[in-house]
Amino acid sequence: MKRTLPLLLLLSMTGCAERLSELGRAPSMAPIENPNVRPVSMPMPAPQTAPAEANSLWRQGSRTFLRDQRAAQVGDLVTVLVQIEDRAQLQNSTERTRANTESLGLPRLLGLDSSYGRLLPNGFDPSRLVSGASDSSSAGNGQIQRTETVTLRVAATVTQALPNGNLVVAGRQQVRVNHELRDLQVSGIIRPQDIASDNTVKHDRLAEARIAYGGRGTVSDVQQPRYGQQLLDIILPF
Repeated sequence: MKRTLPLLLLLSMTGCAERLSELGRAPSMAPIENPNVRPVSMPMPAPQTAPAEANSLWRQGSRTFLRDQRAAQVGDLVTVLVQIEDRAQLQNSTERTRANTESLGLPRLLGLDSSYGRLLPNGFDPSRLVSGASDSSSAGNGQIQRTETVTLRVAATVTQALPNGNLVVAGRQQVRVNHELRDLQVSGIIRPQDIASDNTVKHDRLAEARIAYGGRGTVSDVQQPRYGQQLLDIILPF
């Protein structure tokens, strides 16, 4: 117990260090920097050479006569349209009852039963050495009904061009209102054919899509359990 208390204090101080550094201030935004992106390895088809068009100024896949305005290479920007409508409903009911009784005795043990009286208090009965009983029951009811609608636009940067022409994109957007910071992150792989003429692409056209929308600040803080409660929920077996 003496060692557990300092450990709990150390964990709580470590988790609160970032929050204490922003005490009385709005959450700080992340600096603008190069995205930390790992190279993506995906199955690639065999490369194909585009057929030559003699006496033609038109390029296959172009949306304009002079130049294609859509994102096509590393560093270009493309606008990702996020429109998510999610609904879920779940009901669950559980009930459990358990009763247990255990009894253990050692009337004879290697001839040491004659020494029980000297080692243990008077009135000790070796035939009833250990006796225990337990009775437990639990009942739970849960219901989840969720409706989520997210409609956002975020500009993403092309971070990698795959050998088959597909583009790896990643974008991040932060909006701070008073002391609440909202953070949107989008990443995935898109085909150049799915990019519209206005240089936008829908989120359902992203392969390996990763979309995260959350926040931190005064409002998000009161919606989460305290660090101590989260720690107890992890380590307590009951």
